[in-house]
Amino acid sequence: MKYFSFFITLVMFFAAPTIRAQRCLPGQRELQFTAGTVNGFNMNPKSKEFDFHTGIALSQFTKSFNRWQFGVDYLEKGFLYKYNSIPQAQFTADAGYFLNILSDVRKTFFVSVGASAVGGYETVYWGKKVLFDGAAINDKDGFLYGGALALETEVYLTNRFALFAGVKERFLTGSSIGALNTLFSVGIKFSIN
Repeated sequence: MKYFSFFITLVMFFAAPTIRAQRCLPGQRELQFTAGTVNGFNMNPKSKEFDFHTGIALSQFTKSFNRWQFGVDYLEKGFLYKYNSIPQAQFTADAGYFLNILSDVRKTFFVSVGASAVGGYETVYWGKKVLFDGAAINDKDGFLYGGALALETEVYLTNRFALFAGVKERFLTGSSIGALNTLFSVGIKFSIN
């Protein structure tokens, strides 16, 4: 029995560097849920200047731990006017590619950069043209299109579950308020196959 245990230990010792975790394999898919702030770190949701975004995305891995990602997002920004907040909302969809630039040997920690095409719709004050005090809104609702650059880090807690944080810079033409938005995100990922 001693020799058998010694043999198994020896095999595991030499095989360990070649054993890989069953995560981020080519063709594997993940579902991601995201939430975060926009253009800063105001974390008080009761503030009239609280800007936030939320989203859901589906990723599919390719070789070398790179991935395609397809998602939808909701973004809301508030603009102060006489102690009230005037909301700007964006409903967008994006498709992009993320390149793995750094990971550890055990494949539990990843850093990725990505680029995406983004399109969607923007509404200011939910389409209303007159404010509560009779002032007119000149900004118009309309379609958006553009792109985004992103940097993400993720940590796998198990083969099927990961936590991530990221920053994304979006440039969208067609917005009547501002073309650039910086999104700070945290979220969770689940492997679905």
